[in-house]
Amino acid sequence: MKTQNILIAHPSNDKELNVIRAFFEALKIKFEIKKDSPYDPEFVAKIENSRKQVAEGKTVKISLDDIWK
Repeated sequence: MKTQNILIAHPSNDKELNVIRAFFEALKIKFEIKKDSPYDPEFVAKIENSRKQVAEGKTVKISLDDIWK
């Protein structure tokens, strides 16, 4: 009997993931694990680059008086 139901689990650590995986394997339930990020990889790269620049001190401070000039 086939069903079209989809289950989405959000384990909070590797131990929980392993338990879920073992449970599905024991019941011979087909499953897949996706490690996709909800964020665009290009966006993530820009944020990581900006954090690196901040850590290196490569920032510019603008006073509130100069922000609109």
